Amino acid sequence: MPTIHLNGQEREVTSHPDMPLLWVVREEFDLTGSKYGCGHGVCGGCVCEVDGAQVHLCKNTVADVQGKKVITIEGQEGPVAEAVFNAWLALDVAQCGMCQPAQIGSAIILLKQNANPTDEDIDEAMKHNLCRCATYHRIRKGIHYAAATLQRTGYQESSSN
Repeated sequence: MPTIHLNGQEREVTSHPDMPLLWVVREEFDLTGSKYGCGHGVCGGCVCEVDGAQVHLCKNTVADVQGKKVITIEGQEGPVAEAVFNAWLALDVAQCGMCQPAQIGSAIILLKQNANPTDEDIDEAMKHNLCRCATYHRIRKGIHYAAATLQRTGYQESSSN
């Protein structure tokens, strides 16, 4: 049976190696933060972190992530994740919430790579995450808020994430 490195643990997968990772994460491991939206990697509802990059779980299989570290929204932790979670709450960023796990996860990935992003950096990093409620301005504001929090606490991109 294949294994995947999921949220800091090696996990044995009972599904076929060609199974989309989104279904394995949701059905086999009951991690439902990643959402099924389109199944084609267009909406971004299933975006998670794989080896530090944004990856659509609906378009990647168990075999695709062998030897890679997969982090779903449930596994995000550390100073960047805390800053983003707190920003989302402080600014009431979410509206319906459907896209928010992927939005938050993408914001965390961005801030791990760029602790002081511009609006253009944010737009580029978040372009694969659609929000049916169009809260893009609040999402951008939340990312700036989290970045400011990280700067106040002395976080640096090269520190442990």
